Amino acid sequence: MRVGTFVLAAQFPGQGQGEALHRAVRSAEVAEEAGLDSVWLAEHHFVPYGVCPSAVTLAALLLGRTRRIRVGTAVSVLPTVHPVALGEQAALLHLTSGGRFTLGVGRGGPWVDLEVFGQGLSAYEHGFPESLDLLLRWLREPRVEARGERFDFREVAVVPRPDELLRADSDDQEPGGPEVVIACTSPKSVRTAAERGLPMLLGMHCGDEDKAEMVALWRRLALAAGHEPETVARAGHVSAGVAQIASSAADGTETLTKAMPGWLKQGLDAHVTVDGRHRAMRDPVAYTEMLCELHPVGPPRLAADRLAATAERTGITRFALLVEGSGDLAATEENVRLLGSEVLPLLS
Repeated sequence: MRVGTFVLAAQFPGQGQGEALHRAVRSAEVAEEAGLDSVWLAEHHFVPYGVCPSAVTLAALLLGRTRRIRVGTAVSVLPTVHPVALGEQAALLHLTSGGRFTLGVGRGGPWVDLEVFGQGLSAYEHGFPESLDLLLRWLREPRVEARGERFDFREVAVVPRPDELLRADSDDQEPGGPEVVIACTSPKSVRTAAERGLPMLLGMHCGDEDKAEMVALWRRLALAAGHEPETVARAGHVSAGVAQIASSAADGTETLTKAMPGWLKQGLDAHVTVDGRHRAMRDPVAYTEMLCELHPVGPPRLAADRLAATAERTGITRFALLVEGSGDLAATEENVRLLGSEVLPLLS
């Protein structure tokens, strides 16, 4: 079982953006101290839902401040960046961290980000596969050219080469470039990941039944695409969730329902679509209550049992858990420490 944290740098009502980023950095530092496996960093633009606009930049900072823990993006949004630029950054972090970086990518949403960064709605609706394939080629080949609808350039050298890693701090680090995972929210994105043999990152809004169905679909599609059964069987999918360790389930739920709805309402209401389409947002209170029922919220034994149950039902043994749901720095640090000292031993 590999348990990590999911860091959004959430700006709660009444807080400043610097406060949210400081809490994000501290939670990652404490995660390493607590013996957790990984830190996953979210990326958002123009909204207080999360005030980190560049997950790879924050990953670089955290890789420099830590020595053991893996750091991943969850996710870098491909439609708003050039895949070669992202590939260069990923290669740099992979090589300089000793192989501790994971590149998570996703399609994002139809947000105004597409307008600001000059990519347009088509990059979101149609361009993700082309961007993803160019990114993967950059991470796997010594020289790359492009002749696609969105990207067209002459052959250039890949510098630095991500396959020239001199050492790896992790015993299970495979040769080649950084690990790549894809955020999946629909059968279409599951197919995109499966055909390329890439593991999935599944959202915290999904329960075990939905995640199990997506894993089963991924396996069928990956085998149909010609991937070896051994490769399919050991795919390291990641399950996102929420964790709040407390003396009881009621206390954990109370902590989150006092803080998270205000953050969710402020953050989700700030999203603006690029084309004016209506987007139905979740009820913040009901969503928080649902998350508390699905995920490790409560005493250590309950938390461990819920993680073990998810692993048994879905086959997923990697977790990215939101730990900042209280909105408070000291409470977040204590939550992370309890995950390491009280929950991890029950999973070994």
